[in-house]
Amino acid sequence: MTHTWNFFRAGGFDQVQLDSGADLLALKDLDQKLWVALGCPTRGLEFDPVTLDLIDSDADGHVRANEVLEALAFAGKLLKNPDLLLAGADSLALTAIDTSSVEGLQVEASARHILKSLGKPQAQEISLADLSDIEKLMAGLDFNGDGVICPTQVKDDRLRLVFTELMQCVGSVSDLSGQPGVNLELTDKFFAEVQAYTAWQAKASNDKAIFILGENTQLAAQIFNAVAEKINDYFTRCQLAAYDARSAEPLSRSVDDYQRLAALSLCAQNAEVALFPLASIVAGKPLSLLQGNNPVWQARLDAFRNQVVQPLLGAQEILTEQQWGMLCDKFVAFAAWQSEKPAGNVEQLGLVRLSEIHNSSSRSEIEALIARDQSVAAEMKAVHLVEKLLRYHRDLYKLVNNFVSFRNFFTGSEKSIFQVGTLYLDGRSCELCIRVEEVARHAAAAASSGICLVYCDCVRDGGKQKMSIAAAFTAGDSDYLQVGRNGIFYDRKGLDWDATVVRTIDHPISLRQSFWSPYKKLSRMIGEQLQNLAASKASNVESQMLKTVVDSSKAVASPPKGAKPAFDVGKFAGIFAAIGLAIGAIGGVLASIVTGLLGLKFWQIPLAIFGLMLLISGPSLALAWFKLKRRHLAPLLDANGWAINARVYINIPFGGSLTALAGLPEGAIRSLFDPYAEKSSKWPYVMAIALGLVLLIGYMVIARS
Repeated sequence: MTHTWNFFRAGGFDQVQLDSGADLLALKDLDQKLWVALGCPTRGLEFDPVTLDLIDSDADGHVRANEVLEALAFAGKLLKNPDLLLAGADSLALTAIDTSSVEGLQVEASARHILKSLGKPQAQEISLADLSDIEKLMAGLDFNGDGVICPTQVKDDRLRLVFTELMQCVGSVSDLSGQPGVNLELTDKFFAEVQAYTAWQAKASNDKAIFILGENTQLAAQIFNAVAEKINDYFTRCQLAAYDARSAEPLSRSVDDYQRLAALSLCAQNAEVALFPLASIVAGKPLSLLQGNNPVWQARLDAFRNQVVQPLLGAQEILTEQQWGMLCDKFVAFAAWQSEKPAGNVEQLGLVRLSEIHNSSSRSEIEALIARDQSVAAEMKAVHLVEKLLRYHRDLYKLVNNFVSFRNFFTGSEKSIFQVGTLYLDGRSCELCIRVEEVARHAAAAASSGICLVYCDCVRDGGKQKMSIAAAFTAGDSDYLQVGRNGIFYDRKGLDWDATVVRTIDHPISLRQSFWSPYKKLSRMIGEQLQNLAASKASNVESQMLKTVVDSSKAVASPPKGAKPAFDVGKFAGIFAAIGLAIGAIGGVLASIVTGLLGLKFWQIPLAIFGLMLLISGPSLALAWFKLKRRHLAPLLDANGWAINARVYINIPFGGSLTALAGLPEGAIRSLFDPYAEKSSKWPYVMAIALGLVLLIGYMVIARS
């Protein structure tokens, strides 16, 4: 039969209501277009990250809809009653585990094994607290199913030495205990290198064409290779001199080259001298091994004569080109064998030790230990399945109510997993606070939400702990939401953080703000103009005073005593005219307003004033109303890696519930006496009363006429 779904409406759209285990298991059949979210990050949420990592089967840092369905299917398969998921408890009765499947039997048996290991064999339920030290318990076992064997697990000293040498040559991996050990892959690599190296050595051990000097061949080959290129160079130059006698002198280097060397401080290791030929170039000239050679190379030639020439050719003082060719031929087989040397690091153990390892049973013994460890892998896996089931039993229902639907967010029963705490700033508390990693990137994406956002850098513990949040202001006004202001942020654990505003995104906050916005702007403009005028007048007065002082200091004669300057009417005519024009304009406006009001009936005057205010504030109010109705949550969460699948609107009433304004508690007694209040003047009240009387008298006169 088709599952019957219940939906509730919140945020401007229908959301599925999950009230039973059957609802949870049937989610696989619910069209995912009806899910609020199809993905969320595994970090930055008020949710156990370990559980999110378990659900995140591909370990890409995001939980997606299909992974949520897989988690529900896993829990539903192992629980006799899926309604248990709704409780959100961190403990589970062993009798609640469905043992009708092989996996269920393993989980139930593993749970009992864990309780027995903890000294509670009679316990009938298991909790996450019982698993708090399960990793330590597993790590302390000799065999924990990870396929890694540590040297400390080996009691035989001979075999333990092989373990140490193996890790020395091919590296190690970490066991669950954290100790270094070896697995089957490293074992195969090590013994493959041992076999290859010993086989390579065996190939040459009985071949005299390769080991022409027996055990001294390796050293002789090194000495031979050290001078081979230079001797080849020498005989090639002699061949060129035989080909053309004119080349002998330049091939031996020019006089200029020697003159350049003459200015240097020379020694037997000089690099530039080493580039010169081995000896002077003459056609058909053999190479002297004793004297007349490049001093940089003489020591190497001495070693070459003693270790190579003498054992192979007998005592020689010179080396002919033909003899050199014979020596080269003798080392061809050795060079070919050297080129076949297998790669690896086992050579450091020496051929004797490698032969011992190769001929022993060490490999089969290590493989047996690894196989024994792997044999308990299924049992250890079941231990992890117990933890997985317990975490899903506790957390899955909470996740789906913040993923498939946003029930927690809209019902207010508890905060959503993306709400990280409460910000107190500017006489308000903001409940919609989300954690952000990069303020600039998040702000660029979240600006389209239509929500007034304030980004804060939060620190605590002397700056050791830091995070950034975005707080939504949905009540009050934005007059004092400025960069640099400080507030206090309380996280979900109740810890307090120092919060500093670092960025704001300005959008309409409330209808009240929009209504008074034109008057505030007018008041602000008038205040700024008056400040500018006062500043200008003050500056003029200061300049005039300074000018008077300077002029008086330069005066050479004072005016006649008792003489008065004549009044210049033309000089002040412009000033009088401007003042009169301003007074006339103001009077005309006031006269028009008063005349218009006096022309109305008495009961119409308040309506006229209200209409005038509505005319001024109406456009701003209407624009704000439309914008406030279109605020939506998706851009805020999308910027954090969510995949929001619905248009989650934050309308005016719901927005008002997310930000609380300061207010006196119910029943509080309030005293209006302020000892430091500014002394108010009586004249504004007197003028207001006089103006009221004038209006009343004028209205009565007009009414009688």
